[in-house]
Amino acid sequence: MKADVSIAHVLPPPGSHRLLIKNMVCPQCIRVVGEDLAALGLQVHRVALGEADISMPDGTSLDWAAIRRRLHDAGFELLEDARDQLVDRIKTLLVALIHYPPPGPRLLNYSDYLVEHLGKDYHYLSHLFSAAEGLTIEKFIIRQKVERAKELIGYDELPIAGVAELLGYSSPAHLSRQFRQVTGLTPTEFQRLGPASHARRSLDSLI
Repeated sequence: MKADVSIAHVLPPPGSHRLLIKNMVCPQCIRVVGEDLAALGLQVHRVALGEADISMPDGTSLDWAAIRRRLHDAGFELLEDARDQLVDRIKTLLVALIHYPPPGPRLLNYSDYLVEHLGKDYHYLSHLFSAAEGLTIEKFIIRQKVERAKELIGYDELPIAGVAELLGYSSPAHLSRQFRQVTGLTPTEFQRLGPASHARRSLDSLI
């Protein structure tokens, strides 16, 4: 099994099935899902945020009810409705990009990124997401970036300007405005409160 927090295009192996799974938001989730699927006797080819490629070693049919139960018991959910799959894929792509960015220059155009990876018009994606989640893609991105900023501030290894640059903000003031909108505090005020204030909300509670 290959664990993967990347968001590259990867085709499932021939003869395998790709599962789309809700609430996978961290590397730990990848490990748990991989172990649970393997415990069912499945051949697990690859597990990434929000998805897993599996097959039966003997070529028999998958026991979908057992897969659903196993994932549910571990706090995950097998997504089978096409629209639910697409909404969750939007969230998974954005969480991975903001919290586990790949090496190289940081991407700033999230709309183009979603269009490229999902092959859908951005207006359609935006409308579908808003209808399903009750907030826009843009507000979801802000929430995730602020949560990531809280983590980086908690490390106390970068100045606020460095956090802003790392997260792709045009200026520290831009970060400060969005941070205050979400938390009620500026990044500097949050930092001054000390470690007790730096506990992050779990990512699954944000998606």
